[in-house]
Amino acid sequence: MKDQLFILRPGFFKESEGPFYCGDSVSVEGLLGFYPQLRHAVDVVYVDAARPRVPIVKLIGEDNQSAPVLVLSPESGPACDGVDIRVSGEMRFIDSPDHIRRYLSSKYGVAHQA
Repeated sequence: MKDQLFILRPGFFKESEGPFYCGDSVSVEGLLGFYPQLRHAVDVVYVDAARPRVPIVKLIGEDNQSAPVLVLSPESGPACDGVDIRVSGEMRFIDSPDHIRRYLSSKYGVAHQA
């Protein structure tokens, strides 16, 4: 199993307002755009903004359905320094956009943020 990266699908509405995009998702999406090989290294899953976000809930629970979130494969080794990993049951995940980018840069050997 690969690490799974969940990103909010752009163009969502809140009540009668919108369309919107998630700025945190955009920052992670930007790294994927700069380094397209990351799309092959992890499973990228786009989810709707409306809750519950079932694919995320199934893996890390209802209390952890924010996005973007990177759910780590059980085979993934330890994270790099400075990356906070949270745990839900047996699953480990990263839910900070900055830490997701730092982890992806370190694990997959692409440039780091200055």
